[in-house]
Amino acid sequence: MTSITAKQEVASLASDLIRIDTTNTGDDSGPGERVAAERVCELLAEVGLEPVILESRKNRASVVTRIEGTDPTRPALLIHGHLDVVPADPEDWQVHPLSGELSGGCVWGRGAVDMKDMDAMMLAVVRQRLREGRKPARDIVLAFLADEEAGGTYGAEWLVEHHAGLFDGVTEAIGEVGGFSTVIGGQRLYLLQTAEKGMAWMRLTTRGTAGHGSMLHPDNAVTELAEAITRIGRHEWPVRLTPAVTAFLEAACEALGVSFPSNEPATVLAKIGPIARMVGATLTNTANPTMLSAGYKVNVVPQAASAHVDGRFLPGLEDEFLAEIDGLLGSGVHREFVKNAVAVETTFDGALVEAMTAALLGADPEGKVVPYCLSGGTDAKWFSKLGIRCFGFTPLRLPHDLDFAGMFHGVDERVPVTALEFGTEVLDRFIDLC
Repeated sequence: MTSITAKQEVASLASDLIRIDTTNTGDDSGPGERVAAERVCELLAEVGLEPVILESRKNRASVVTRIEGTDPTRPALLIHGHLDVVPADPEDWQVHPLSGELSGGCVWGRGAVDMKDMDAMMLAVVRQRLREGRKPARDIVLAFLADEEAGGTYGAEWLVEHHAGLFDGVTEAIGEVGGFSTVIGGQRLYLLQTAEKGMAWMRLTTRGTAGHGSMLHPDNAVTELAEAITRIGRHEWPVRLTPAVTAFLEAACEALGVSFPSNEPATVLAKIGPIARMVGATLTNTANPTMLSAGYKVNVVPQAASAHVDGRFLPGLEDEFLAEIDGLLGSGVHREFVKNAVAVETTFDGALVEAMTAALLGADPEGKVVPYCLSGGTDAKWFSKLGIRCFGFTPLRLPHDLDFAGMFHGVDERVPVTALEFGTEVLDRFIDLC
């Protein structure tokens, strides 16, 4: 009897994983990843692998296993995905975000694109290959990680610091977010992530004199903090075109039939559809106030006030970013990091890039593969500290009218089944080629 193929089981695997609640609240109060990690281990063990679960703290679980290649002289490849997801309010959704419902040709639910889709593709492809006895040429390390949505403290960062030996011999890695399609000027482009912005999550604190709300308070902590975060939130950051961003804009202009740089970046963004939101955030450093906390009673001026700011800096521009932030704060505002992580950038060349490109074009000969920079961050930040060259490669051929960027952390997150099936074909071919 013919065994089930990766294409046949990938949607059900994605749905299965979505139904397991791995909500990451950011304060370690969520359910954790343990149940999902145990399910992943079961699926890998069924095809002869010996995965291990590693807990950084109770229920904060990651899974790592290694598939031996046929050529032990070659360096190993890491393929990684994360098991946690951001919170979702069921009241906002058409379907329950933990339903994993299959409807309208899509798998719905939190994590459908970020990133239980890739977890499912990894599992489906590996399971088929091992059932068929098809070993890769090089060792492949598979990692299903905890805590990516809160910066990786209890997942990739912890593994790199405490279990680096699991990644011995690994020189290259693929993970999220790249290899997906977008249509620009009638040309289908596949965006391969070669860079991602760095992370500067900051807590700002001001202090003043506490007192009665009816009196004059020239050193009001709330006022000083509000003025500082307003300056940050309204600040217009200068455009800084990094190599990956420039390469993407050049490719977009070619697809549009216009020249670059004679066309300003803003002009290009206006012509490329919903992906402009993601790309636009890579033209500059960014900083967005996200949380505020002060006071406990309407007629009491508090002694202190605090705010959180999500800062993202382009590769090579961390010092410039922090200097600009400090210039906006004012002398009475104290800044500290909640999380600080490096920006990552590599070049769009080499054998691994050729393998990713060939795998994509083998499934879609009319496509074109181009590099780009991700506006957010991934676990690649931590693996890069081991000297691993990291790319975003979660291959998906998407409908041209799907707002893919809007699916990340958005309402009604979903992924087309055809995109998952495409991804398994590409990922399987990529493993053969790499």
